[in-house]
Amino acid sequence: MSFWTDKTILVTGGAGFLGTAIVKELLIRGAQKEHILIPRSRDCDLRLLKNCEKVVKDIDVVIHLAAKVGGIGYNLSHPGELFYDNCIMGIQMMEAARLSGVSKFVAVGTVCAYPKFTPVPFREETLWDGYPEETNAPYGLAKKMLLVQAQAYRRQYGFNAIYLLPVNLYGPGDNFDPASSHVIPALIRKFVEARNSGASSVEVWGTGAASREFLYVDDAARAIVLAGERYDGDEPVNLGSGMEISIKELVSLISDITGFSGDIIWDTSKPDGQPKRNLDVSRARDWFSFEAKVPFEEGLLRTVKWFEETSGGV
Repeated sequence: MSFWTDKTILVTGGAGFLGTAIVKELLIRGAQKEHILIPRSRDCDLRLLKNCEKVVKDIDVVIHLAAKVGGIGYNLSHPGELFYDNCIMGIQMMEAARLSGVSKFVAVGTVCAYPKFTPVPFREETLWDGYPEETNAPYGLAKKMLLVQAQAYRRQYGFNAIYLLPVNLYGPGDNFDPASSHVIPALIRKFVEARNSGASSVEVWGTGAASREFLYVDDAARAIVLAGERYDGDEPVNLGSGMEISIKELVSLISDITGFSGDIIWDTSKPDGQPKRNLDVSRARDWFSFEAKVPFEEGLLRTVKWFEETSGGV
């Protein structure tokens, strides 16, 4: 019998991009479909304590993914909402889970919690060595509070809460809304639309000098489920692919995959965001045997194909 076979599991954000992949992975690894609960935000606002208390009743494991997220532009224009909504959801969900007797709480944080000028590759020990990059600090700090809470609750109450730090995710089913999407889906949409309209150029934010690491959504789901099974420690754990690419290289790759042949114009008046992101992923490998499997270019091809098939290539 697998770890998950007899568990009742609450997946907040379970109908979203990462949540859908996690539910699929749970089923693969033995969870029973009828024992996976997925509250929907339209019916259950987790910013309200009463709703958090309601959804954790008779739950064995909570995987807390629910979050308000967005790219650089969205972070710049909604810092208050991003701080409050993410902080209050996490704090109340963990407290409600503790009071209800939940046996394990998997808190999913964000790479945005790291300091702006973290030595590369990012090691978990450096998480508190500075302030996050300004454009996404409110979001990053709100999610970082889950680590503080998890460690405090473990010390005082013996509550088994773990904290994971996934790098930027991508893959089929991502958010392609230009108002709130992250860099890969935003770029894919821009280049597909430019190709289809015959545009002569595409404008991209920043200088292209910043670097990022990306993790395919199915790999991220496998990592989180493995951690839920095998990791019971109080230290944060990075989840990544260990691969770093500059934004300039990423833009060139997406341009090639989508078949756009025009010019790329860099709007250097716009921020680059954090200068570099690349994680040390040894803890995940050593502590619960996770390593990413999907090569980056293959993942991009799948993502572009999904977007074109589901959007009509618009």
